[in-house]
Amino acid sequence: MGLDLLLASATPAAGDTGGGFDLLGTILWPLKWAVELILVAWHWLFTAVGLPAASGITWILSIVGLVIVVRASVFPLFVRQIKSQRKMMEIAPEMKKIQEKYRGKKDQLSREAMSRETMGLYKKHGTSPMSSCLPLLIQMPIFFALFSVLNDVSKHADAGIGGVGLLSAELTKQFYDATIFGSVSLHGTLGQAIETQNTIAIVLLVILVVLMIGSQFFTQLQIISKNLSPEAKTGQAYQMQKIMLYVLPLGFIFSGVFFPLGVVVYWFISNLWTMAQQFLVIREMPTPGSEAAKAREERLARKGKAIDSSGKVVPMAVYEAEQKRMLDEVEKAKQAAPKREQPMSKKRAKKKGSN
Repeated sequence: MGLDLLLASATPAAGDTGGGFDLLGTILWPLKWAVELILVAWHWLFTAVGLPAASGITWILSIVGLVIVVRASVFPLFVRQIKSQRKMMEIAPEMKKIQEKYRGKKDQLSREAMSRETMGLYKKHGTSPMSSCLPLLIQMPIFFALFSVLNDVSKHADAGIGGVGLLSAELTKQFYDATIFGSVSLHGTLGQAIETQNTIAIVLLVILVVLMIGSQFFTQLQIISKNLSPEAKTGQAYQMQKIMLYVLPLGFIFSGVFFPLGVVVYWFISNLWTMAQQFLVIREMPTPGSEAAKAREERLARKGKAIDSSGKVVPMAVYEAEQKRMLDEVEKAKQAAPKREQPMSKKRAKKKGSN
């Protein structure tokens, strides 16, 4: 409930001019303005093609449109996150060596040396723990802003006012009155549905929560079952991934109880987007040595193609020619290398010199 209260406080109540400086509300204000802009734009588009302006389906589709805009805009960061997570898994054995090297050393010099070597390892491989979390960190303020917009619908509708941007008083009232299946409000929560004994709302929200948990679990499962190399499965990061596989989806139980239906729909559609993205990235950009990489190589081989040393897909003839060239270069390097002479004693060297 603490997060619910935090999010609910993101926007001051109508007519509230006191209480000091609202830092969270100030930070979220431009994001809420953008969320309202996207919602209203999609709502206008759907009403322009003939959907009822006050229909709950129209507003649900507008939320789906919001997901599309937000997730498409952060897609490059998503690919970067996947690559960063992959690199963090791959460097896990090297990280473990550094930790073993300084195990039990508590002095300042040892801690600084361990920190330098760790940062050097991150720099060498072009990754960091923070970069793998960046897309999620970017999306969370947007999610908070969406929650605040939907959470304020009831308050603003009662006060006869609109949101911070293009969500006018009229549209706010439309959103407030909009329902699906005749009795399920977009700003209602599972807790409220239980209090009012709204069976349809309870069933709908429970189904959405179960689907959210399932989609999150499957998305995480794709990573640890198909997209990790054998080396990565021995590191501590892999163990954390396994823990997150079961822990992270449980967070959606909380969201299903306390978040408005509109937010639950946004989160579920966003999960489906993530699952599809994850599938495509693992299929087309798998971790070298993983099961997904082997499956991709087999698919390419059936089409008469392969992956060259630079990671590009090329015809099999080009790949074989490159492999032959690399093998020839290795053989030439071996032949050009000076032969190692067997060490001899001084007595033997003197005898050899006299001959």
